Amino acid sequence: MKTAIIGTGNLGLAIAKGLIINNSVTSLYLTKRDVSSLEKWREYNEVVVTNDNREAVTNSDILIFAVQPGHFAAILEDIKDLLTEKHIVISTITGFKVPQIADVIGDDQFIIRAMPNTAIAVGESMTCLCSNEAGKKRIAIAEAIFNKLGTSMIIPEYQMQAATVICASGIAFWMRLIRATTQGAIQLGFDAKEAQELAMQTCQGAATLVIKSGNHPEEEIDKVTTPQGCTIEGLNEMEHSGLSSSLIKGIVASYNKINNIK
Repeated sequence: MKTAIIGTGNLGLAIAKGLIINNSVTSLYLTKRDVSSLEKWREYNEVVVTNDNREAVTNSDILIFAVQPGHFAAILEDIKDLLTEKHIVISTITGFKVPQIADVIGDDQFIIRAMPNTAIAVGESMTCLCSNEAGKKRIAIAEAIFNKLGTSMIIPEYQMQAATVICASGIAFWMRLIRATTQGAIQLGFDAKEAQELAMQTCQGAATLVIKSGNHPEEEIDKVTTPQGCTIEGLNEMEHSGLSSSLIKGIVASYNKINNIK
C-alpha cells in the first residue's frame, strides 16, 4: 500500500510504527511542518519524510490524517484538488465529523473516520471506524489496515465520541490502574521493577482470559473468589471505596468534556 500519514505527531508516529512493524506498506510518507524529529525515519527504505503535504498526497493512495483539529480544514483545502478516485481519506481527528470533511473535499470521496489508540504502536489498538456512503465501499481496506495493528470495529458515527473515551482515553485509565496495582505491590514488599512486572502481566492475563474465553468478567472473578477468602475481601473493600462508580464517573466526565470541546 502507498500510504501517507499527514501530521506525524504522537498518534501519527504510533500508526507509523505499527505499519512498519507489520510490513503493511510499500511506501510511507510522513509529513510534519518541522521534520527534525522524524530524521531517524529516513533510515527505512520505504519511508519518505517531508513537510510537503501535496507531495505526500500525490504519491500515496491511502491518506491518514493525524493533525490538530484546528489545522485540518485548511490542510484539506490545500490538497483537495489532488484527490482522485484512487484516494482513501482516513481521519483520526477527534470531533471532526464525516460531513465536515465532505463539505471540504466532496461527499463523492471515500471518507473514513478512525479512532485508534496509542497501543497501535505495538499492534494492540482497539480502533473504531465509520464512513460516509462512498466510504462504505472502501471501509474493508481500513479494517484490514487496522486489524493488522490490533482490532477494529465499525460503528455509527454518533458513537465515535463515546468510542474515543473508551478506547483512546481508556489507555490512560488502564495505565492508572496498573500504576495503582504497582504501588500496592510495593507496599506489600516488592521492589518497583518487580511490582510493575507483576501488575502489567496480571492486567494482560486478565484481558486475554476474557478475550479468549468469551466469558463475562464476573465469570472469571467467580473462579478466584472463595467464601470468606482474601479476594472477595479485597474486592468488597474496593467497591466500598467506590472503585466501579469512580471509573464510571470518570468515563462519563470524559464523555461530557469531549462533547463540549469546540
